[in-house]
Amino acid sequence: MKNITEIFEKSDFISLHCPGGDNNKNIINEKSLQLMKKSTFLINTARGELIEENSLCKALNNDQIAGAGLDVYNNEPDINPKLLKAKNVVLLPHLGSATSKARNAMGFKVIENLKSYFNSGKGIDIVKFH
Repeated sequence: MKNITEIFEKSDFISLHCPGGDNNKNIINEKSLQLMKKSTFLINTARGELIEENSLCKALNNDQIAGAGLDVYNNEPDINPKLLKAKNVVLLPHLGSATSKARNAMGFKVIENLKSYFNSGKGIDIVKFH
């Protein structure tokens, strides 16, 4: 396929696997949803901000696309009430990291950060709040 417009127009399944941020925010919006076939299913396990949720709700309720499967949302942990009412959507509680391997890795990362903090006064993975 030559470009993203052609992907929207021809795909039966569109599964999002890209980072968030300004370049990809609302990549799925009213315009892109209008390009999709009525038989298209949209899947997002990447970032909630990739989808303009109100436009998706409208497309789902009008049977503009066949359905959606979402594991991430714009305002987690809150889910758009319109999505909760849609009959052609599957909603999961952000389970992308719910594997024993991932959870063990998270635990070891916490231990590494605590050791670093108590040894040097600085953590490894610093989150800056704005």
